[in-house]
Amino acid sequence: MKFSLVLATVDRIAEPACFLKALAEQTYRDFELIVVDQNQDDRLVAVLNSYRGRFPVAHLRSSPRGVSRARNLGLRHISGDVVAFPDDDCWYGPDLLAQVGRIFDECPEWDGISGRGIDGEVHETVPFRWPNKSARLSTYKIWSMADCYTVFLRRPVVERVGRFDETLGPGSGTPWGSGEPADYFLRAIAAGFEMHYDPRIEVYHPQIIVEYDPNVIRKAHAYALGEGRVLRLYRYPLWWLAYRSMRTLAGGALALAGGEVARAAYHWQVFEGRLRGWLA
Repeated sequence: MKFSLVLATVDRIAEPACFLKALAEQTYRDFELIVVDQNQDDRLVAVLNSYRGRFPVAHLRSSPRGVSRARNLGLRHISGDVVAFPDDDCWYGPDLLAQVGRIFDECPEWDGISGRGIDGEVHETVPFRWPNKSARLSTYKIWSMADCYTVFLRRPVVERVGRFDETLGPGSGTPWGSGEPADYFLRAIAAGFEMHYDPRIEVYHPQIIVEYDPNVIRKAHAYALGEGRVLRLYRYPLWWLAYRSMRTLAGGALALAGGEVARAAYHWQVFEGRLRGWLA
Protein backbone atom coordinates (compact mmCIF):
# COMPACT_ATOMS: atom_id res chain seq x y z
CA MET A 1 0.00 0.00 0.00
CA LYS A 2 1.60 3.22 -1.17
CA PHE A 3 0.71 6.62 0.28
CA SER A 4 0.62 9.84 -1.78
CA LEU A 5 0.87 12.88 0.49
CA VAL A 6 -0.14 16.16 -1.19
CA LEU A 7 1.26 19.10 0.79
CA ALA A 8 0.17 22.60 -0.26
CA THR A 9 2.35 25.29 1.29
CA VAL A 10 2.97 29.04 1.23
CA ASP A 11 4.80 31.60 3.41
CA ARG A 12 6.38 28.97 5.66
CA ILE A 13 9.77 27.25 6.04
CA ALA A 14 10.09 25.87 9.58
CA GLU A 15 6.71 24.13 9.55
CA PRO A 16 7.18 22.19 6.28
CA ALA A 17 10.69 21.32 7.47
CA CYS A 18 9.15 19.81 10.61
CA PHE A 19 6.78 17.74 8.48
CA LEU A 20 9.61 16.43 6.31
CA LYS A 21 11.62 15.50 9.41
CA ALA A 22 8.62 13.51 10.67
CA LEU A 23 8.33 11.72 7.33
CA ALA A 24 11.99 10.75 7.44
CA GLU A 25 11.28 9.04 10.78
CA GLN A 26 8.29 7.00 9.58
CA THR A 27 8.56 3.27 10.23
CA TYR A 28 6.44 2.68 7.10
CA ARG A 29 8.44 3.65 4.03
CA ASP A 30 6.18 3.18 0.99
CA PHE A 31 5.09 6.77 0.42
CA GLU A 32 5.72 9.78 -1.78
CA LEU A 33 5.52 13.47 -0.89
CA ILE A 34 4.13 15.90 -3.45
CA VAL A 35 4.90 19.48 -2.36
CA VAL A 36 2.88 22.16 -4.13
CA ASP A 37 4.85 25.35 -3.50
CA GLN A 38 2.97 28.65 -3.85
CA ASN A 39 5.86 30.87 -2.75
CA GLN A 40 7.32 33.35 -5.20
CA ASP A 41 10.87 32.56 -4.09
CA ASP A 42 13.04 29.48 -3.51
CA ARG A 43 12.77 29.37 0.27
CA LEU A 44 11.90 25.66 0.29
CA VAL A 45 14.46 24.41 -2.20
CA ALA A 46 17.27 23.76 0.28
CA VAL A 47 14.90 22.07 2.74
CA LEU A 48 13.46 19.76 0.07
CA ASN A 49 16.87 18.95 -1.40
CA SER A 50 18.13 17.86 2.01
CA TYR A 51 15.60 15.00 2.02
CA ARG A 52 16.03 13.78 -1.54
CA GLY A 53 17.31 10.23 -1.48
CA ARG A 54 15.59 9.54 1.84
CA PHE A 55 12.09 9.34 0.31
CA PRO A 56 10.48 10.42 -3.00
CA VAL A 57 9.81 14.17 -3.13
CA ALA A 58 8.13 15.99 -6.03
CA HIS A 59 8.42 19.79 -5.95
CA LEU A 60 5.67 21.52 -7.94
CA ARG A 61 5.01 25.24 -8.40
CA SER A 62 1.50 26.66 -8.35
CA SER A 63 0.21 30.14 -9.15
CA PRO A 64 -2.09 31.91 -8.43
CA ARG A 65 -2.36 31.06 -4.77
CA GLY A 66 -5.13 29.03 -3.20
CA VAL A 67 -5.01 25.80 -1.21
CA SER A 68 -7.67 24.14 -3.38
CA ARG A 69 -5.80 25.06 -6.56
CA ALA A 70 -2.60 23.65 -5.07
CA ARG A 71 -4.22 20.37 -4.05
CA ASN A 72 -5.79 20.00 -7.49
CA LEU A 73 -2.36 20.33 -9.08
CA GLY A 74 -0.96 17.77 -6.65
CA LEU A 75 -3.76 15.31 -7.46
CA ARG A 76 -2.55 15.21 -11.06
CA HIS A 77 0.75 13.69 -9.89
CA ILE A 78 -0.28 11.03 -7.36
CA SER A 79 0.72 7.39 -7.84
CA GLY A 80 -0.27 5.88 -4.50
CA ASP A 81 -3.11 3.66 -3.30
CA VAL A 82 -4.01 6.03 -0.43
CA VAL A 83 -4.07 9.82 -0.69
CA ALA A 84 -3.77 12.38 2.11
CA PHE A 85 -3.66 16.18 2.26
CA PRO A 86 -1.50 17.19 5.25
CA ASP A 87 -1.44 20.85 6.25
CA ASP A 88 1.95 22.49 5.96
CA ASP A 89 2.07 23.04 9.73
CA CYS A 90 1.06 19.54 10.86
CA TRP A 91 3.29 16.51 11.44
CA TYR A 92 3.00 12.75 11.88
CA GLY A 93 4.11 10.50 14.69
CA PRO A 94 6.68 7.87 13.58
CA ASP A 95 4.14 5.02 13.34
CA LEU A 96 1.23 6.94 11.82
CA LEU A 97 1.42 5.66 8.24
CA ALA A 98 1.95 2.10 9.48
CA GLN A 99 -1.11 2.45 11.70
CA VAL A 100 -3.29 3.81 8.89
CA GLY A 101 -2.15 1.07 6.55
CA ARG A 102 -2.89 -1.58 9.16
CA ILE A 103 -6.45 -0.27 9.68
CA PHE A 104 -7.08 -0.21 5.94
CA ASP A 105 -5.87 -3.83 5.73
CA GLU A 106 -8.13 -4.85 8.61
CA CYS A 107 -11.16 -2.99 7.17
CA PRO A 108 -11.08 -3.46 3.38
CA GLU A 109 -14.64 -2.11 3.09
CA TRP A 110 -13.53 1.29 4.41
CA ASP A 111 -12.85 3.85 1.69
CA GLY A 112 -11.53 6.56 3.98
CA ILE A 113 -10.26 7.04 7.51
CA SER A 114 -10.23 10.22 9.57
CA GLY A 115 -8.13 10.56 12.68
CA ARG A 116 -8.16 13.36 15.22
CA GLY A 117 -6.06 16.46 15.63
CA ILE A 118 -3.68 16.59 18.57
CA ASP A 119 -2.24 19.84 19.84
CA GLY A 120 1.44 19.58 19.06
CA GLU A 121 2.51 21.63 22.06
CA VAL A 122 0.63 19.86 24.85
CA HIS A 123 -0.23 16.57 23.09
CA GLU A 124 -3.91 16.89 23.95
CA THR A 125 -7.03 16.87 21.80
CA VAL A 126 -8.99 20.04 21.26
CA PRO A 127 -11.90 20.18 23.76
CA PHE A 128 -15.38 19.68 22.27
CA ARG A 129 -13.98 18.87 18.81
CA TRP A 130 -12.61 15.37 18.44
CA PRO A 131 -14.74 12.60 20.03
CA ASN A 132 -13.18 9.65 21.84
CA LYS A 133 -15.37 7.03 20.15
CA SER A 134 -15.07 5.79 16.58
CA ALA A 135 -17.99 6.24 14.17
CA ARG A 136 -18.97 6.08 10.54
CA LEU A 137 -18.76 9.54 9.02
CA SER A 138 -22.04 11.11 7.96
CA THR A 139 -23.07 14.50 6.61
CA TYR A 140 -23.38 15.72 10.21
CA LYS A 141 -20.45 13.96 11.84
CA ILE A 142 -17.85 15.26 9.42
CA TRP A 143 -18.00 18.66 11.15
CA SER A 144 -16.57 17.22 14.37
CA MET A 145 -14.69 14.19 13.06
CA ALA A 146 -12.81 15.18 9.92
CA ASP A 147 -10.46 17.80 8.55
CA CYS A 148 -8.21 17.76 5.53
CA TYR A 149 -5.05 16.98 7.47
CA THR A 150 -6.65 14.09 9.41
CA VAL A 151 -8.18 12.16 6.49
CA PHE A 152 -6.71 9.34 4.38
CA LEU A 153 -8.63 8.28 1.25
CA ARG A 154 -8.27 5.26 -0.97
CA ARG A 155 -7.35 6.11 -4.56
CA PRO A 156 -10.82 5.32 -6.05
CA VAL A 157 -12.34 8.02 -3.83
CA VAL A 158 -10.25 10.84 -5.24
CA GLU A 159 -10.63 9.46 -8.76
CA ARG A 160 -14.41 9.61 -8.38
CA VAL A 161 -14.76 12.83 -6.38
CA GLY A 162 -12.19 14.66 -8.49
CA ARG A 163 -11.05 18.19 -7.89
CA PHE A 164 -11.43 20.47 -4.88
CA ASP A 165 -13.81 23.41 -5.31
CA GLU A 166 -11.41 26.29 -6.02
CA THR A 167 -13.94 28.90 -4.85
CA LEU A 168 -13.55 27.54 -1.30
CA GLY A 169 -10.63 27.71 1.09
CA PRO A 170 -7.71 30.00 1.98
CA GLY A 171 -6.37 31.95 -0.99
CA SER A 172 -9.43 31.28 -3.15
CA GLY A 173 -9.98 34.97 -3.87
CA THR A 174 -13.56 34.65 -2.59
CA PRO A 175 -14.98 35.41 0.86
CA TRP A 176 -15.20 31.67 1.59
CA GLY A 177 -12.05 31.09 3.64
CA SER A 178 -12.77 27.44 4.42
CA GLY A 179 -15.22 24.67 3.62
CA GLU A 180 -13.19 22.88 0.95
CA PRO A 181 -12.56 19.75 3.11
CA ALA A 182 -16.23 19.42 4.09
CA ASP A 183 -17.31 19.91 0.49
CA TYR A 184 -14.92 17.18 -0.65
CA PHE A 185 -15.99 14.70 2.03
CA LEU A 186 -19.68 15.42 1.43
CA ARG A 187 -19.21 14.59 -2.24
CA ALA A 188 -17.47 11.35 -1.26
CA ILE A 189 -20.33 10.37 1.06
CA ALA A 190 -22.91 11.29 -1.60
CA ALA A 191 -21.05 9.01 -4.04
CA GLY A 192 -21.58 6.10 -1.67
CA PHE A 193 -18.08 5.79 -0.21
CA GLU A 194 -17.77 4.50 3.35
CA MET A 195 -15.63 6.68 5.60
CA HIS A 196 -14.91 6.21 9.29
CA TYR A 197 -13.51 8.20 12.19
CA ASP A 198 -10.96 6.38 14.30
CA PRO A 199 -9.53 8.33 17.28
CA ARG A 200 -6.52 6.01 17.44
CA ILE A 201 -5.17 7.92 14.42
CA GLU A 202 -3.58 11.10 15.76
CA VAL A 203 -2.10 13.90 13.67
CA TYR A 204 -0.19 16.67 15.39
CA HIS A 205 -1.20 20.22 14.55
CA PRO A 206 -1.08 23.62 16.28
CA GLN A 207 -4.48 23.97 17.92
CA ILE A 208 -4.62 26.32 20.86
CA ILE A 209 -5.43 29.98 20.18
CA VAL A 210 -2.92 31.79 22.36
CA GLU A 211 -4.31 35.28 21.79
CA TYR A 212 -7.51 36.55 20.21
CA ASP A 213 -5.81 39.23 18.16
CA PRO A 214 -7.32 40.93 15.07
CA ASN A 215 -5.64 38.50 12.66
CA VAL A 216 -7.04 35.46 14.48
CA ILE A 217 -10.51 37.02 14.56
CA ARG A 218 -10.33 37.95 10.88
CA LYS A 219 -9.28 34.42 9.94
CA ALA A 220 -12.06 32.90 12.05
CA HIS A 221 -14.61 35.10 10.28
CA ALA A 222 -13.40 33.99 6.85
CA TYR A 223 -13.50 30.34 7.89
CA ALA A 224 -17.03 30.77 9.23
CA LEU A 225 -18.13 32.34 5.95
CA GLY A 226 -16.92 29.23 4.14
CA GLU A 227 -18.67 26.91 6.54
CA GLY A 228 -21.96 28.78 6.16
CA ARG A 229 -21.56 28.65 2.40
CA VAL A 230 -21.13 24.86 2.40
CA LEU A 231 -24.05 24.36 4.81
CA ARG A 232 -26.29 26.23 2.40
CA LEU A 233 -24.93 24.56 -0.74
CA TYR A 234 -25.72 21.14 0.74
CA ARG A 235 -29.12 22.24 2.04
CA TYR A 236 -28.55 21.50 5.69
CA PRO A 237 -31.72 22.14 7.72
CA LEU A 238 -32.10 25.34 9.66
CA TRP A 239 -32.03 23.48 12.95
CA TRP A 240 -28.42 22.41 12.24
CA LEU A 241 -27.36 25.97 11.49
CA ALA A 242 -29.14 27.08 14.68
CA TYR A 243 -27.47 24.34 16.72
CA ARG A 244 -23.97 25.29 15.62
CA SER A 245 -24.71 29.00 15.92
CA MET A 246 -26.18 28.79 19.42
CA ARG A 247 -23.09 26.98 20.67
CA THR A 248 -20.96 29.79 19.28
CA LEU A 249 -23.14 32.50 20.81
CA ALA A 250 -23.10 30.71 24.16
CA GLY A 251 -19.31 30.68 24.08
CA GLY A 252 -19.31 34.40 23.31
CA ALA A 253 -21.72 35.15 26.14
CA LEU A 254 -19.59 33.25 28.64
CA ALA A 255 -16.49 35.07 27.45
CA LEU A 256 -18.19 38.45 27.78
CA ALA A 257 -19.47 37.60 31.24
CA GLY A 258 -15.91 36.82 32.23
CA GLY A 259 -14.62 40.11 30.85
CA GLU A 260 -12.86 38.47 27.89
CA VAL A 261 -13.86 41.02 25.28
CA ALA A 262 -11.53 39.82 22.52
CA ARG A 263 -12.66 36.23 22.94
CA ALA A 264 -16.29 37.35 22.84
CA ALA A 265 -15.57 39.26 19.63
CA TYR A 266 -14.05 36.09 18.17
CA HIS A 267 -17.21 34.10 18.85
CA TRP A 268 -19.39 36.88 17.46
CA GLN A 269 -17.40 37.01 14.23
CA VAL A 270 -17.75 33.23 13.85
CA PHE A 271 -21.51 33.49 14.36
CA GLU A 272 -21.91 36.44 12.00
CA GLY A 273 -19.68 34.86 9.34
CA ARG A 274 -21.50 31.55 9.43
CA LEU A 275 -24.84 33.33 9.07
CA ARG A 276 -23.58 35.53 6.22
CA GLY A 277 -22.20 32.51 4.40
CA TRP A 278 -25.57 30.78 4.72
CA LEU A 279 -27.46 33.79 3.41
CA ALA A 280 -25.11 34.68 0.56
